Amino acid sequence: MAFYPDERIAMFIDGSNLYSSGKTLDFDIDYKKLLDLFKNKGRLIQAKYYTALLDHEDYSPIRPLIDWLDYNGFHVITKPAKSYTDRDGRNRVKGNMDIEMTIDMIQIAPHVDHILLFTGDGDFKAVVEAVQSKGVRVSVISTLKSRPAMLADELRRQANDFIELADMGKIIGRPKRDYSSSENEEEYEDV
Repeated sequence: MAFYPDERIAMFIDGSNLYSSGKTLDFDIDYKKLLDLFKNKGRLIQAKYYTALLDHEDYSPIRPLIDWLDYNGFHVITKPAKSYTDRDGRNRVKGNMDIEMTIDMIQIAPHVDHILLFTGDGDFKAVVEAVQSKGVRVSVISTLKSRPAMLADELRRQANDFIELADMGKIIGRPKRDYSSSENEEEYEDV
């Protein structure tokens, strides 16, 4: 995958998709390392992270991550997730950020040379094609090494490049914490 020092780069992260991919590959994303990696590849214009949140919860386990991202170079876009009961009586949560990501990608296309799209969702094929028609290269970051693969074939085929998330684990992964001994807890205290 080629990067050019003067190219203008924008990152678009489908938060729930990247989280699921990382978990499937058994590593946590270190977002500071991720941001630093692509800051060093060109001129990073924007890094956006999209996720839906349940508003009615007193505490959300994702809130500390959202706050950290917001204070450390990411533009975080959230919207309320919706709870509903499916026809089988099971509680479900729906929080799709595809439209927000699509609009932002189209709006920034005239101002960037390269978009890094962190998702495997095939619904993004059309917007990738749209920004490519404006001269923007699109690299999709997801995984084919999980079972099932987290990357839709139509999205992979439309992208200019595909970056395998599993191959990035050693670069942007965070060490797993071992809480079985106090010695290991101290070792990872600042991670």
